[in-house]
Amino acid sequence: MMISLPHPHINALFRKPLDFIHMLDEIPMGILVLDCDRRVVHLNRFFQALSGVSLERAYGIECHNVLRSSACVTNCPILAMNKENRSVSCESDMINMDRQKLSIRMTLAPLLDIDGNTTGYIETIEDLRAQTLDPKKSVAFSFANIIGRSPKMEKIFQTLPIFAQSDTSILITGETGTGKDLVAEAIHQTSGRASGLFVKINCGALPETLLESEIFGHQKGAFTGAVENKPGRFKLAHNGTIFLTEIGDLPLSLQVKLLTFLDDKIIFPLGSTKGFNVNVRIIAATHRNLEQMVKNGQFRKDLLFRLNVARIHLPPLREREGDIRLLLDFFFNNYTQQLDKRIKGFSQTALMKLMSYGYEGNIRELKNIVEYAVNVANSTMIEPDNLPSYLFDPEGQFHGPSPSDPLSGLKNLAHPPPGPISVENSGKNQKETWSSIQREIIMDALKQANGKKSDAAKILGWGRSTLWRKIKQYKIDP
Repeated sequence: MMISLPHPHINALFRKPLDFIHMLDEIPMGILVLDCDRRVVHLNRFFQALSGVSLERAYGIECHNVLRSSACVTNCPILAMNKENRSVSCESDMINMDRQKLSIRMTLAPLLDIDGNTTGYIETIEDLRAQTLDPKKSVAFSFANIIGRSPKMEKIFQTLPIFAQSDTSILITGETGTGKDLVAEAIHQTSGRASGLFVKINCGALPETLLESEIFGHQKGAFTGAVENKPGRFKLAHNGTIFLTEIGDLPLSLQVKLLTFLDDKIIFPLGSTKGFNVNVRIIAATHRNLEQMVKNGQFRKDLLFRLNVARIHLPPLREREGDIRLLLDFFFNNYTQQLDKRIKGFSQTALMKLMSYGYEGNIRELKNIVEYAVNVANSTMIEPDNLPSYLFDPEGQFHGPSPSDPLSGLKNLAHPPPGPISVENSGKNQKETWSSIQREIIMDALKQANGKKSDAAKILGWGRSTLWRKIKQYKIDP
């Protein structure tokens, strides 16, 4: 059923009615308008970009299912509001559609009718991430929440503040798991645009038709199913930063449209002949070799020039001398606090293994290993048997699950383990690539889910965007 959303005005304030929606969209913080049953009747542009939830999807839904904050469970501001109808405020968190946990300040106040009766509520959401950054960390061995003391990272830390204070386009390169997303967000949060939105777009997560609508928006009736106007991520990020991750996966047709935007700063939603001026800063990231893609005709040379005004290359962990121990301690402290575990540290044997391991998955793999170890440790020290078993395979091999359950034990393997993979097949030990094994796993999951990608992602324990990217990578036709 199509929902026809209201477009309210404010009368008698000025000579002509004031567009209420436009007014809320210009306020640089998230705003939810709720009815007396705490159901959403409006979300402004800032909150839609912050949460990743559209108004069409949220309309009529209870606010706790949209905000997804711990305060909704333990200390709902509406329930805490006294009979005097005064506003209440608290600091909490929220989970956005990218499964990021964000620090926020939420303030809620009643909306009164002309008789003084409560007719609804208005809730503001302030993003506290910029305030949580410690300015004292902006020294040679750190930048915002990024840490490292190796010579290569020190050079990066010296240049990041300079890039943060300019509006030039930035291209971040590096292997998977090196922290490109974290660097992009840190640049935004320490820039003059920190009060604006940081909007991430994964260029490899959606099919081309949906990706164009997601980036540039569309007009009502532009295609089948377009029942409402959609502003698009670029318009939502006005006065903020657009982060284009996996830019190497952007289709050529959209590369042309992005290049046009970089030239004139005007976006044209699908189905519209009217353009909109948008003031955003572009940061792009990729693990691919864009210069080689240009030679192969897979990436536009002129677009590479426009994105590559300033370049940051993040080194793999194996080239960051001295940083492994620093990161091990950092994540160890984080997870012991989060999980309230009384663990003193790593045993000498476990630490030697962790210091000598190759970390082909870079920081992401190291982080996952520490999280796993802290979770399973049941003594005062993390011992070798608390570490993932594949670390101790002499050939770095991963032994797959039994044929009776091809998905067992693979829910956390969205990224391949290092080294060759040995699997048992019909009693013969055959060498197979990780790609072929993972392709079979995805196909089995899709079969179990009757082709429904969202259900298949749940079976695998992956995010939907990860599954989309793998389907595209392995050319699977579900």
